Amino acid sequence: MKFLDCTLRDGGYYNAWDFSIELIEDYLQAMQAISADYVELGFRSLKIDGFKGGCAYTTDSFIKSLNVPAELKLGVMINASELVQYEQGVTALLERLFRAASASPVTLVRIACHVHEFEKALPACLWLKEQGYEVGFNLMQVADRSLQEIRDLAVLAARYPLDVLYFADSMGSMNPQKTQAVVDAFRTAWTGDLGIHTHDNMGLALANSVAAVQSGVAWVDGTLTGMGRGPGNVKTEYLVLELESSRKANCNITTLLKVIRKHFKPLQAHYGWGSNPYYYLAGKYSIHPSYIQEMLADSRYSDEDILAVIEHLKIENSKQFNLQTLNTARHFYNTEPKGSWQPQSLIQQRDVLILGTGQGAKAHGLALENFIQQKKPFVIALNTQKAVDDKLIDIRAACHPVRLLADCEEHARLPHPLATPVSMLPEDVITALGDKPLLDFGLTVRTDTFEFHEHYAILPNSLVIAYALAIATSGKARCIYLAGFDGYGEDDPRNHEMNRLFKCYMDQPKSIAIASITPTRYQIPESSVYALI
Repeated sequence: MKFLDCTLRDGGYYNAWDFSIELIEDYLQAMQAISADYVELGFRSLKIDGFKGGCAYTTDSFIKSLNVPAELKLGVMINASELVQYEQGVTALLERLFRAASASPVTLVRIACHVHEFEKALPACLWLKEQGYEVGFNLMQVADRSLQEIRDLAVLAARYPLDVLYFADSMGSMNPQKTQAVVDAFRTAWTGDLGIHTHDNMGLALANSVAAVQSGVAWVDGTLTGMGRGPGNVKTEYLVLELESSRKANCNITTLLKVIRKHFKPLQAHYGWGSNPYYYLAGKYSIHPSYIQEMLADSRYSDEDILAVIEHLKIENSKQFNLQTLNTARHFYNTEPKGSWQPQSLIQQRDVLILGTGQGAKAHGLALENFIQQKKPFVIALNTQKAVDDKLIDIRAACHPVRLLADCEEHARLPHPLATPVSMLPEDVITALGDKPLLDFGLTVRTDTFEFHEHYAILPNSLVIAYALAIATSGKARCIYLAGFDGYGEDDPRNHEMNRLFKCYMDQPKSIAIASITPTRYQIPESSVYALI
């Protein structure tokens, strides 16, 4: 039986793999104390976009700079997607990433692999074995595959000299009975070592790991405090205690608990991984947990919003709108913008009033209604807010895909046309909007950029206020009034984000004069709705 800890690799999604040397070395001492067979220190990759810490690349030179206990075997993980997409081929990428194992501190290489990548990526194990490495494949999202598909995967694996074939409960939806069934399906053709990587959406990660061991799985992995994306993984501190008799290895839990208290509990308090009722529901309905992580990280989503998205996804194909690759709406709108509606057809030389969701719009609702009736501005309401009489609103605007999922039912009931990047949305969102009149104004996201075109805009982010400003500007508005943009506390990061957005807009040569006519904390010009009526 082999135990592998992958805390720094899986946990690095929270801090860009930027762990301090002190933490890494304390952690390695704790791994020696519990007799971990392998420690997966991080990823190995050629991707260099944005800053990432040492455990994102885990180069031999980085490892050699660490004080590593001699007894520990070290591993790294590579993504099969990077292997199969490399223009020069799988072998060429591996030759850039690895030297011979005899000259490297790395013993084990695991390849994280989606099912559709498996056959193309498997030849990587031949080159790695020739270089002297132990090799494992970690198949993701296997629980969603039929037993026959799993048997077929086992047949493919049996053609190659893998040291271990892992399967991951990526959605956290498995239970011990399903675990047993998956193991049995692999065993129809794969006779080598099996491994399991469990997620804790439903609080079953430990039970599933133990069930796997009882079914003959030889490798298990975990992370300290379960550190990992979303609900996290099986907790190493629980797993080693549960499997102590099976492993027949010395396990000094005291050192481990000290490291958890010193380093990992503060990290958990800061980043907040771990299961909760939302992750439980995501596991129950086989919804990718990154949906939940995305919404929990965005304070704009209320409990009702998150539950509405879950209700939608449990009856739809939750992988069509896949946050495993999306992660944030910023990444979603990074393609060529598409659109067909020209805002100028409705707005040309009219004043525009954009209604936000702050309490200021409700508190001064009567004055805003008088203003609209007297001055006849073109009124854009953001998302589904209802600060004024529906009859006074011309259109609504919405562009954040997750927010749209939460609000689809409400949008379908509201009478106004909806401005949204229709051509760029996932099919399930469009279907959920039903017969709603849609105005297709496209967008793409580029940092610190506002550009305005007839059918689309380039924005610094996918916030709906940026989208509404672009609609008004592309529409050749005369001026733009804002109501319900109260702002947040001075130290709230949302305030800084919005101030940066407004400054970016106002600095553009084609921007239109804006003014908030209800109270605001943002650094924008202010007036008063009462001065305008």
